[in-house]
Amino acid sequence: MKLRAGVVGLGKQALDDHIPGLHASDSAELVAICDEDAEVVREQQYHHRVQGYTDFHEMFKAEELDLVVVCVPHHIGREVIETAAEHKVHVLKEKPFATTMQEARELVDICQRTGVQLMVTLQRRFNPIYTSFTQLADQVGEPFMVDAQYTLHIDDPSDGWRGRTAEAGGGCIIDMGYHLIDMILWYFGLPDRVLADMSVSARPDRDYDAEDTALIHFAYDSGLYGSLLLSRYIGPKTEQIRLVGSKGMVRLERGRLQRLSNSGKVIESLSRDQAWPAAAACQIDYFRRVIDGTRPNVSGPTENLAHMGFIAACYESARSRTYVNPKELL
Repeated sequence: MKLRAGVVGLGKQALDDHIPGLHASDSAELVAICDEDAEVVREQQYHHRVQGYTDFHEMFKAEELDLVVVCVPHHIGREVIETAAEHKVHVLKEKPFATTMQEARELVDICQRTGVQLMVTLQRRFNPIYTSFTQLADQVGEPFMVDAQYTLHIDDPSDGWRGRTAEAGGGCIIDMGYHLIDMILWYFGLPDRVLADMSVSARPDRDYDAEDTALIHFAYDSGLYGSLLLSRYIGPKTEQIRLVGSKGMVRLERGRLQRLSNSGKVIESLSRDQAWPAAAACQIDYFRRVIDGTRPNVSGPTENLAHMGFIAACYESARSRTYVNPKELL
Protein backbone atom coordinates (compact mmCIF):
# COMPACT_ATOMS: atom_id res chain seq x y z
CA MET A 1 0.00 0.00 0.00
CA LYS A 2 1.13 3.54 -0.70
CA LEU A 3 1.84 5.80 2.25
CA ARG A 4 -0.68 8.58 2.82
CA ALA A 5 1.18 11.88 2.48
CA GLY A 6 0.42 15.48 3.30
CA VAL A 7 2.28 18.64 2.34
CA VAL A 8 2.53 21.70 4.61
CA GLY A 9 3.56 24.88 2.81
CA LEU A 10 2.60 25.43 -0.83
CA GLY A 11 5.44 27.60 -2.06
CA LYS A 12 7.53 27.12 -5.18
CA GLN A 13 9.53 24.19 -3.76
CA ALA A 14 6.40 22.23 -2.90
CA LEU A 15 4.57 22.97 -6.15
CA ASP A 16 7.53 22.47 -8.49
CA ASP A 17 9.33 19.64 -6.72
CA HIS A 18 7.72 17.75 -3.86
CA ILE A 19 4.13 17.46 -5.06
CA PRO A 20 5.17 16.30 -8.55
CA GLY A 21 7.56 13.91 -6.80
CA LEU A 22 4.70 12.45 -4.77
CA HIS A 23 2.59 11.99 -7.89
CA ALA A 24 5.50 10.21 -9.61
CA SER A 25 6.35 8.05 -6.61
CA ASP A 26 5.45 4.39 -6.33
CA SER A 27 5.60 4.59 -2.53
CA ALA A 28 3.30 7.43 -1.50
CA GLU A 29 0.19 9.30 -2.56
CA LEU A 30 -0.81 12.88 -1.87
CA VAL A 31 -4.00 13.05 0.20
CA ALA A 32 -3.87 16.47 1.92
CA ILE A 33 -2.32 19.90 1.54
CA CYS A 34 -2.00 22.87 3.87
CA ASP A 35 -1.04 26.52 3.57
CA GLU A 36 -2.01 29.69 5.43
CA ASP A 37 -3.14 31.25 2.13
CA ALA A 38 -6.73 30.06 1.65
CA GLU A 39 -6.80 31.03 -2.01
CA VAL A 40 -3.70 28.96 -2.76
CA VAL A 41 -5.22 26.03 -0.89
CA ARG A 42 -8.47 26.23 -2.88
CA GLU A 43 -6.61 26.34 -6.17
CA GLN A 44 -4.30 23.43 -5.37
CA GLN A 45 -7.05 21.42 -3.69
CA TYR A 46 -9.08 21.58 -6.88
CA HIS A 47 -6.06 20.88 -9.10
CA HIS A 48 -4.86 17.81 -7.18
CA ARG A 49 -8.25 16.55 -5.95
CA VAL A 50 -7.17 16.31 -2.30
CA GLN A 51 -8.30 17.72 1.04
CA GLY A 52 -7.10 21.24 1.80
CA TYR A 53 -6.41 23.01 5.10
CA THR A 54 -5.20 26.41 6.29
CA ASP A 55 -4.20 25.08 9.75
CA PHE A 56 -1.74 22.19 9.89
CA HIS A 57 -2.94 21.25 13.39
CA GLU A 58 -6.38 20.59 11.91
CA MET A 59 -4.85 18.61 9.04
CA PHE A 60 -3.02 16.27 11.41
CA LYS A 61 -6.20 15.79 13.49
CA ALA A 62 -8.45 15.10 10.51
CA GLU A 63 -6.19 12.99 8.30
CA GLU A 64 -4.61 9.59 8.95
CA LEU A 65 -1.21 10.45 7.51
CA ASP A 66 1.87 8.29 7.29
CA LEU A 67 4.24 11.08 6.28
CA VAL A 68 4.28 14.81 5.77
CA VAL A 69 6.48 16.96 3.55
CA VAL A 70 7.31 20.19 5.38
CA CYS A 71 8.08 23.23 3.17
CA VAL A 72 7.43 26.16 5.50
CA PRO A 73 9.46 29.25 6.45
CA HIS A 74 12.35 28.15 8.63
CA HIS A 75 11.02 29.51 11.94
CA ILE A 76 7.79 27.52 11.61
CA GLY A 77 9.46 24.16 10.91
CA ARG A 78 9.90 23.12 14.52
CA GLU A 79 6.21 23.49 15.40
CA VAL A 80 5.15 21.44 12.36
CA ILE A 81 7.66 18.70 13.24
CA GLU A 82 6.50 18.63 16.86
CA THR A 83 2.88 18.34 15.77
CA ALA A 84 3.71 15.59 13.31
CA ALA A 85 5.62 13.70 16.01
CA GLU A 86 2.63 13.94 18.37
CA HIS A 87 0.55 12.18 15.70
CA LYS A 88 3.32 9.64 14.86
CA VAL A 89 3.67 11.01 11.33
CA HIS A 90 7.08 10.71 9.66
CA VAL A 91 8.62 13.91 8.30
CA LEU A 92 10.38 14.77 5.05
CA LYS A 93 11.72 18.24 5.89
CA GLU A 94 12.80 20.85 3.36
CA LYS A 95 16.22 22.20 4.34
CA PRO A 96 17.48 23.47 6.71
CA PHE A 97 17.04 20.94 9.49
CA ALA A 98 16.78 23.71 12.11
CA THR A 99 17.55 27.39 12.63
CA THR A 100 20.02 26.98 15.54
CA MET A 101 22.16 24.28 17.15
CA GLN A 102 19.90 24.31 20.23
CA GLU A 103 16.80 23.76 18.10
CA ALA A 104 18.61 20.98 16.20
CA ARG A 105 19.46 19.13 19.44
CA GLU A 106 15.87 19.44 20.65
CA LEU A 107 14.53 18.08 17.34
CA VAL A 108 16.90 15.12 17.60
CA ASP A 109 15.46 14.40 21.05
CA ILE A 110 11.86 14.71 19.81
CA CYS A 111 12.45 12.26 16.96
CA GLN A 112 14.28 9.76 19.16
CA ARG A 113 11.65 9.95 21.88
CA THR A 114 8.65 9.50 19.57
CA GLY A 115 10.24 7.06 17.12
CA VAL A 116 9.36 9.30 14.17
CA GLN A 117 11.66 9.20 11.18
CA LEU A 118 12.77 12.58 9.87
CA MET A 119 14.81 13.06 6.70
CA VAL A 120 16.00 16.41 5.37
CA THR A 121 15.40 16.89 1.64
CA LEU A 122 18.83 16.78 -0.02
CA GLN A 123 17.96 15.63 -3.54
CA ARG A 124 21.52 15.70 -4.84
CA ARG A 125 22.20 12.56 -2.82
CA PHE A 126 19.81 10.74 -5.14
CA ASN A 127 21.36 11.95 -8.40
CA PRO A 128 23.91 9.55 -10.01
CA ILE A 129 26.12 12.47 -11.12
CA TYR A 130 26.65 13.53 -7.51
CA THR A 131 27.00 9.99 -6.17
CA SER A 132 29.77 9.29 -8.71
CA PHE A 133 31.98 12.12 -7.43
CA THR A 134 33.97 10.01 -4.97
CA GLN A 135 34.75 7.37 -7.61
CA LEU A 136 36.51 9.94 -9.77
CA ALA A 137 38.02 11.69 -6.75
CA ASP A 138 39.88 8.47 -5.90
CA GLN A 139 41.78 8.83 -9.18
CA VAL A 140 43.32 12.30 -8.69
CA GLY A 141 46.06 11.37 -6.23
CA GLU A 142 46.39 13.18 -2.90
CA PRO A 143 43.70 15.88 -2.71
CA PHE A 144 44.78 19.21 -1.28
CA MET A 145 42.30 21.90 -2.39
CA VAL A 146 38.54 22.32 -2.80
CA ASP A 147 36.93 25.24 -4.63
CA ALA A 148 33.14 25.49 -4.47
CA GLN A 149 30.46 28.04 -5.25
CA TYR A 150 26.72 28.35 -5.39
CA THR A 151 25.42 31.71 -6.57
CA LEU A 152 22.24 33.14 -8.04
CA HIS A 153 20.68 36.56 -8.42
CA ILE A 154 17.70 37.81 -6.42
CA ASP A 155 17.11 41.47 -7.16
CA ASP A 156 15.91 42.36 -3.66
CA PRO A 157 17.48 40.29 -0.82
CA SER A 158 15.19 42.07 1.67
CA ASP A 159 12.03 40.69 0.09
CA GLY A 160 10.04 38.25 2.23
CA TRP A 161 10.97 36.30 5.33
CA ARG A 162 14.31 35.15 3.87
CA GLY A 163 15.69 38.64 4.41
CA ARG A 164 15.08 38.48 8.17
CA THR A 165 17.43 36.43 10.36
CA ALA A 166 14.83 36.11 13.11
CA GLU A 167 12.64 34.08 10.75
CA ALA A 168 15.18 32.46 8.43
CA GLY A 169 17.95 31.74 10.94
CA GLY A 170 20.37 33.51 8.60
CA GLY A 171 20.78 34.17 4.90
CA CYS A 172 22.50 32.40 2.04
CA ILE A 173 24.56 30.14 4.33
CA ILE A 174 21.69 28.40 6.12
CA ASP A 175 19.27 28.59 3.20
CA MET A 176 20.55 27.92 -0.33
CA GLY A 177 24.03 27.13 0.99
CA TYR A 178 22.71 24.10 2.88
CA HIS A 179 22.92 21.95 -0.27
CA LEU A 180 26.55 22.75 -1.00
CA ILE A 181 27.50 22.41 2.66
CA ASP A 182 25.88 18.98 2.58
CA MET A 183 28.03 17.94 -0.37
CA ILE A 184 31.22 19.15 1.32
CA LEU A 185 30.39 17.15 4.44
CA TRP A 186 29.28 14.16 2.35
CA TYR A 187 32.48 14.05 0.32
CA PHE A 188 35.10 15.27 2.82
CA GLY A 189 33.60 15.25 6.31
CA LEU A 190 33.26 18.05 8.86
CA PRO A 191 36.23 20.47 8.72
CA ASP A 192 38.48 21.21 11.67
CA ARG A 193 38.58 24.97 11.03
CA VAL A 194 36.15 27.46 9.50
CA LEU A 195 36.72 31.15 8.75
CA ALA A 196 33.83 33.15 7.31
CA ASP A 197 33.08 36.67 6.10
CA MET A 198 29.68 37.82 4.92
CA SER A 199 27.82 40.75 3.43
CA VAL A 200 24.45 42.36 4.09
CA SER A 201 25.22 45.29 1.84
CA ALA A 202 24.57 44.14 -1.73
CA ARG A 203 21.52 46.42 -1.66
CA PRO A 204 22.36 49.33 0.69
CA ASP A 205 19.03 50.89 -0.25
CA ARG A 206 17.16 47.98 1.34
CA ASP A 207 16.69 46.99 4.99
CA TYR A 208 17.60 43.37 5.77
CA ASP A 209 19.94 41.52 8.16
CA ALA A 210 20.26 38.05 6.57
CA GLU A 211 23.54 37.76 4.65
CA ASP A 212 23.27 38.06 0.87
CA THR A 213 26.83 36.81 0.23
CA ALA A 214 29.37 34.76 2.19
CA LEU A 215 32.93 33.62 1.57
CA ILE A 216 33.92 30.65 3.73
CA HIS A 217 37.37 29.14 4.12
CA PHE A 218 37.58 25.67 5.66
CA ALA A 219 40.44 23.30 6.43
CA TYR A 220 41.17 19.80 7.70
CA ASP A 221 44.06 18.59 9.82
CA SER A 222 44.87 16.19 6.96
CA GLY A 223 46.05 19.18 4.90
CA LEU A 224 42.98 19.50 2.67
CA TYR A 225 41.63 23.05 2.55
CA GLY A 226 39.09 24.95 0.51
CA SER A 227 36.82 27.91 -0.07
CA LEU A 228 33.09 28.22 -0.54
CA LEU A 229 31.37 31.21 -2.16
CA LEU A 230 27.64 31.56 -1.55
CA SER A 231 25.49 34.42 -2.79
CA ARG A 232 21.88 35.38 -3.37
CA TYR A 233 22.96 38.40 -5.39
CA ILE A 234 25.76 37.31 -7.75
CA GLY A 235 24.43 36.02 -11.06
CA PRO A 236 24.21 34.03 -13.19
CA LYS A 237 23.09 30.93 -11.32
CA THR A 238 26.15 28.75 -10.81
CA GLU A 239 26.77 25.59 -8.81
CA GLN A 240 30.08 23.76 -8.89
CA ILE A 241 32.70 21.96 -6.84
CA ARG A 242 36.30 21.45 -7.97
CA LEU A 243 38.64 19.09 -6.14
CA VAL A 244 42.35 19.40 -6.96
CA GLY A 245 44.76 16.57 -6.27
CA SER A 246 48.37 15.72 -7.02
CA LYS A 247 47.37 13.76 -10.15
CA GLY A 248 44.41 15.67 -11.51
CA MET A 249 41.11 17.37 -10.75
CA VAL A 250 37.43 16.55 -10.50
CA ARG A 251 34.86 19.19 -11.45
CA LEU A 252 31.20 18.79 -10.58
CA GLU A 253 28.52 20.98 -12.10
CA ARG A 254 24.78 20.50 -12.42
CA GLY A 255 24.25 17.54 -14.72
CA ARG A 256 27.96 17.04 -15.46
CA LEU A 257 30.98 15.49 -13.76
CA GLN A 258 34.50 15.62 -15.23
CA ARG A 259 37.95 14.30 -14.38
CA LEU A 260 40.74 16.52 -15.72
CA SER A 261 44.50 16.66 -15.73
CA ASN A 262 46.17 19.35 -13.63
CA SER A 263 46.62 21.35 -16.85
CA GLY A 264 42.85 21.31 -17.40
CA LYS A 265 42.58 18.65 -20.12
CA VAL A 266 39.38 16.61 -19.85
CA ILE A 267 40.16 12.91 -19.34
CA GLU A 268 36.64 11.62 -18.83
CA SER A 269 33.19 13.11 -18.49
CA LEU A 270 29.79 12.00 -17.23
CA SER A 271 26.54 13.81 -17.96
CA ARG A 272 22.89 13.18 -17.29
CA ASP A 273 19.69 14.54 -18.79
CA GLN A 274 17.48 14.26 -15.76
CA ALA A 275 13.87 13.18 -16.18
CA TRP A 276 11.82 15.58 -14.06
CA PRO A 277 10.90 15.02 -11.23
CA ALA A 278 13.09 11.91 -10.88
CA ALA A 279 15.23 13.02 -7.93
CA ALA A 280 12.21 14.09 -5.86
CA ALA A 281 10.37 10.80 -6.55
CA CYS A 282 13.53 8.80 -5.83
CA GLN A 283 13.92 10.64 -2.53
CA ILE A 284 10.34 9.81 -1.51
CA ASP A 285 10.76 6.16 -2.50
CA TYR A 286 13.99 6.00 -0.49
CA PHE A 287 12.27 7.58 2.51
CA ARG A 288 9.61 4.87 2.32
CA ARG A 289 12.40 2.31 2.70
CA VAL A 290 13.81 4.27 5.65
CA ILE A 291 10.40 4.12 7.32
CA ASP A 292 10.19 0.39 6.57
CA GLY A 293 13.65 -0.11 8.09
CA THR A 294 15.29 -1.44 4.92
CA ARG A 295 17.53 1.59 4.24
CA PRO A 296 19.64 3.80 6.51
CA ASN A 297 18.52 7.37 7.04
CA VAL A 298 21.36 9.18 5.24
CA SER A 299 20.01 12.61 6.18
CA GLY A 300 18.45 12.07 9.56
CA PRO A 301 18.39 14.33 12.63
CA THR A 302 21.69 13.12 14.08
CA GLU A 303 23.46 13.37 10.71
CA ASN A 304 22.27 16.97 10.28
CA LEU A 305 23.86 18.07 13.55
CA ALA A 306 27.12 18.25 11.57
CA HIS A 307 25.48 20.59 9.03
CA MET A 308 24.23 22.83 11.82
CA GLY A 309 27.69 22.75 13.42
CA PHE A 310 29.28 23.96 10.18
CA ILE A 311 26.67 26.70 9.80
CA ALA A 312 26.97 27.82 13.42
CA ALA A 313 30.76 27.94 13.02
CA CYS A 314 30.36 30.24 10.01
CA TYR A 315 28.19 32.69 11.91
CA GLU A 316 30.43 32.61 14.98
CA SER A 317 33.53 33.11 12.86
CA ALA A 318 32.01 36.10 11.07
CA ARG A 319 31.07 37.59 14.43
CA SER A 320 34.40 36.96 16.16
CA ARG A 321 36.59 37.31 13.06
CA THR A 322 38.51 34.18 14.05
CA TYR A 323 38.75 30.55 13.02
CA VAL A 324 36.15 28.30 14.66
CA ASN A 325 36.23 24.51 15.04
CA PRO A 326 32.71 23.29 14.16
CA LYS A 327 33.33 19.98 15.94
CA GLU A 328 33.48 21.84 19.24
CA LEU A 329 29.94 23.15 18.67
CA LEU A 330 28.27 19.75 18.35
